Amino acid sequence: MIRVRIPVRAFSGKKSMEEEREKTKFLSKIARFHDKHYKLLLLIPAIILVFSFAYMFVFYSNTGDFMDKDISLTGGTSVTIYEKLDTDNLKRELSEDLESISTREIYDFVTREQKAVIIETKSDGEKTREVLEDFLGYELTEENSSFEFTGSSLSESFFKQLLIAILLAFIFMAIVVFIIFRTFIPSAAIVLAAFADIFMTLTVFNILGFKMSSAGIVAFLMLIGYSVDTDILLTTRILKRHEEPLNKKIFGAFKTGMTMTLTSLLAITFALIVVRSFSLVLTQIFTILVIGLSFDILNTWITNVSILKWYENRKR
Repeated sequence: MIRVRIPVRAFSGKKSMEEEREKTKFLSKIARFHDKHYKLLLLIPAIILVFSFAYMFVFYSNTGDFMDKDISLTGGTSVTIYEKLDTDNLKRELSEDLESISTREIYDFVTREQKAVIIETKSDGEKTREVLEDFLGYELTEENSSFEFTGSSLSESFFKQLLIAILLAFIFMAIVVFIIFRTFIPSAAIVLAAFADIFMTLTVFNILGFKMSSAGIVAFLMLIGYSVDTDILLTTRILKRHEEPLNKKIFGAFKTGMTMTLTSLLAITFALIVVRSFSLVLTQIFTILVIGLSFDILNTWITNVSILKWYENRKR
């Protein structure tokens, strides 16, 4: 009997070469497709952005504002009752007596048992207490409830300060981007992508029927930083590395940038699942970040890439 020994290294080396050829062939197909259709792909974010402008125009015409605000931004009373209550019945019975009432249940994370109910209304604290005590049939004390009241003037002043903070952060971000790259089109593409992330996220937030809180405004401030990091990475790779082919620079930036974005997106999504049953503040922050990071993938790897490829090809 003759035994033939096949070297393991030769076999694995042949296999890895075949895999490398298949990978190269696949990337070449993607590159050819993108070279042919990258301008057409810009229609996707353009249509979404136009829809966002149209929806926000209608929303503002109907409400007189760009978002629905909760009592932390409009003023009002927040009551937490440490009992099991039927929130649907409570909201239905008290909607005529309390202004803009909303309710939310708080559950134990492990047992999923209802522990408390949060009631928010624009009515003042005394009226809210009287109405609730009359409905429940007993006195609300520090042992079975907690009350928080925010004045409307203080809330409105706080809201304006938060908006100014976001506006200044966006302006300074744009200034830094223009100083770093000193080229109008690539810098404008980064600013446009960041603006689209924020505007599209706000549109989806309104479509879902959420009410904006002060924590939500802070989340939009965080979103500015999340939006520009991958755009700056992409622009730096394309403009600063002159020795590599354009598509190779884009693929390299895509691999690094998607790793960064998907890592953050998965971590925030898991955190959202954990906190949504007991923390309204964290739920709103993580919801905005999840929506914003999803749009960041679209605006970075379609909008910004297409603009930069068009710019580089035209420059050549």
